[in-house]
Amino acid sequence: MPSVFTKIINGEIPSYKVAEDANYYAFLDISPLQKAHTLVVPKKETDYIFDLTDDELAGMVLFAKKVARAIEKTVDCKKVGMAVIGLEVPHAHIHLVPLIEEHDLNFNNPRKTFSSEEMKYISASIASNLE
Repeated sequence: MPSVFTKIINGEIPSYKVAEDANYYAFLDISPLQKAHTLVVPKKETDYIFDLTDDELAGMVLFAKKVARAIEKTVDCKKVGMAVIGLEVPHAHIHLVPLIEEHDLNFNNPRKTFSSEEMKYISASIASNLE
């Protein structure tokens, strides 16, 4: 059965897409820790990130780096933090979270909410800052 992320990649579930190439897809987290919290996933459905081949994992991190640089240009932050947890959805993914303070990457923090219009604006802004 396809994961929710596979359904997002295939367009069966809507998302706030930030970036896409032949192998990877980036979209805003709908329950973000911070404004512009973005998920990066491989298009190949793989549950555990370390089950990706070395080339797939390296490609995913390089893709995430491009997205992180665009996030830095879009929102006011000191850095973009990266986390891999992967317990909720059985599809490898990287969280990219804009950071002002270290605790901004704490997944026990209350989640933020943004309107659909704000999410569309954020995703389009990040996409426009991709190099």
